[in-house]
This record gives sequence, structure tokens and C-alpha cells, in this order.
Amino acid sequence: MYWYKKLSIISVLVISGLQSCKPEIANKGNAYFDLKGYFKKEADRLSVSKPSVYKSASHNNIAQDKSIIITDWEGELALFSGSDINKPAWRGEYTVTETPDSIVYKAKKPELKVREVNIKRKGKKIIGIFIVNKTKNILYHSTEKLAYYPDSLYRIDKKQDVNLIGVNDYRIEGKFAQ
Repeated sequence: MYWYKKLSIISVLVISGLQSCKPEIANKGNAYFDLKGYFKKEADRLSVSKPSVYKSASHNNIAQDKSIIITDWEGELALFSGSDINKPAWRGEYTVTETPDSIVYKAKKPELKVREVNIKRKGKKIIGIFIVNKTKNILYHSTEKLAYYPDSLYRIDKKQDVNLIGVNDYRIEGKFAQ
């Protein structure tokens, strides 16, 4: 019986040791342009520079305008950073078309929320980012068109068609004071 106890102890130790020998999952980095990181840097930069912004918000063509200094740039740009396509489940789900002055990502499947990301650049400098998001379910259909021009303008156009309520159009536009 002595050898049986010894064998049981050794078996438990070997099995425990094997459990701790899991291969590490390598971080392969981002498959696509890092929108989340880009807009985090933009929010940090704008929080420091505190530019004056002429902001217009409209709902079904009824607008309100005012000049403000935005204190929460991460919140202001949240729809842009929330459109990041670097999710592990979305790897390989976008076609990539690259030219010297742009990178365009288009969703291969209609059920993906982020339908298109278009990054315009001049050399290595980004001069514009355009995003199209779509959501469709039995309750509503929503389309968002986002545009961002660094130090110039950002715009959010949203059309929402809610069953039993109807269509709503929203536009938020911020123009940076020069």
C-alpha cells in the first residue's frame, strides 16, 4: 500500500503541474487602424488645449447653437472611439482597401454594427475620419454617419426609425474656433 500512496501523490503533482503549463496567448496587436487609441489621444490633446467650439445640436431640423469650451472630450468623442473595429471576434470580418491617401474598411457581414471606416490622410497625417454605423432589429433601425476633421470639425448624423414612434433625425456638429 505504500507504493500506492506514493503513486497517487505523484499523479496529483503531475496533473497539477500540467495545468499550470498553459501556452501563452500571443497578442497579435490590432488587425485594423486603432480608432479607440486615436480618439483617446485626440481627447487628451483637446483636453489640454481647451479649444473653443461652436456647437450645433438639432433634432428633426430644430437646432440650438452656442459657443462652448468642452471639458469632457472623451465623452464628446465616445461615438467615434466606440466604433473601433479591433475586436477579437471581428478579426478578418472587414475588407481593407489602402491607397496612398486613404484606408477604407468595409464590413463583410451586414450584421456588424460598424459598416465602414474611411481614414483620409496626407502623408502620415490624418486629415479626416468617416464612419458609418448601422443597427437593425425588430424594434428600430438606426444609421449613424460620423465625420471628424482634426482641429476643424466633427459631425454626428443619426437617423433612427423606431417602430410605433416614427423617424427621428439628429445632428451634432462642432466647429473648432480658429
